[in-house]
Amino acid sequence: MPLFTSRKQGKKVKITFSNGLLFVEKEDGKSEAFPLEFFPKLLKATNEQREDWTQTDKGIHFNQLDVDVDVKY
Repeated sequence: MPLFTSRKQGKKVKITFSNGLLFVEKEDGKSEAFPLEFFPKLLKATNEQREDWTQTDKGIHFNQLDVDVDVKY
């Protein structure tokens, strides 16, 4: 189960992919799960594409895929 985070960018969430789901673990330890079938580009993406993300005010933006996932902080 790959874990994608970047301390150098000051990201406050952890992203994992497992069993067809995207998990977003927030700084407070709470998690949200999103079925990848809701995001076909993420479902078919390579690990490199999934690793290239930015935390935004509204959630997560996957840069190479131009996909946004809204997350309540």
